[in-house]
Amino acid sequence: MTNDSTPGSRGRIVFRATFVCSALTTFVAAAFFVIGLGDGSVSSFNLVLWLGLLSAMGLSLWAGYAFHARARLVLAIAALAVTAVPGVLAALFVLILMVTQPGFN
Repeated sequence: MTNDSTPGSRGRIVFRATFVCSALTTFVAAAFFVIGLGDGSVSSFNLVLWLGLLSAMGLSLWAGYAFHARARLVLAIAALAVTAVPGVLAALFVLILMVTQPGFN
C-alpha cells in the first residue's frame, strides 16, 4: 500500500466540479452587482453588504485554489463548497420552478 500525496482522479473531479460551480456562482453575483450599479439598486445604503458578499465569495475561490495548490484537497473542496452548494441549490430551485410552472394564486 502506497501513500501518494497526489489526489485520486475522483478527488480531482470533485474539486473541478466544485471550483466551476463556485466560480459560476461568484460570476452571477458579480454580474448582479454590476447590473445593480447600472440601474441604481446598489446604492450607498447596501454597498457594504454587496462588497462583503463579493469579498467572501472571492475569498472562497482563492482559498479553494490555494488549498489545492498545497495538496490539501479536502480543505479545498470544503472552502469551495461554501459558495458552490448554495449556488447549485438555487439553480435547482429555479429549474424546478421553470419545469413545474406552479400557480402561486
